[in-house]
Amino acid sequence: MFHNITYEGTRSEQFSQVLNQLKALIHDEPNAIANLANASSLLNHFMKDINWVGFYLYDGNELVLGPFQGLPACIRIPLNRGVCGTSAAELQTLVVKDVHEFPGHIACDAASNSEIVVPLLKDGQLYGVLDIDSPLKNRFDQEERQFLEQFVHILEGQL
Repeated sequence: MFHNITYEGTRSEQFSQVLNQLKALIHDEPNAIANLANASSLLNHFMKDINWVGFYLYDGNELVLGPFQGLPACIRIPLNRGVCGTSAAELQTLVVKDVHEFPGHIACDAASNSEIVVPLLKDGQLYGVLDIDSPLKNRFDQEERQFLEQFVHILEGQL
């Protein structure tokens, strides 16, 4: 059973608490969609100043909307298009301080001003991406990037 907690301690200690919660949530659950749904909810409850968090899953051709928290979103994103498609094609985390300056940005939510996208791999191949948007510019920093990459790595072990 999940209990919403108040995260205490340093930022690093809070990140550690969330990673431990994720491990507990997905332990022994083989269904990837269920795990991704809980993961998006966990991040939505933990992270401040975000307006969308979720996953786009690679169908062999393009990214397709998966489990998320937030307003309805774009359903399909071609590889190499927008922040998600570029991250997926390059298999690299992208931190965008101002999405309006990103070439080819796809505006699913007009309130979004910054974004982080982390590729999700299964057996070394693209499985999808974790996408998080914020209404604040320059919302995501290096420490949070490392935390989210660890978060995704834990999920990859259950895909």
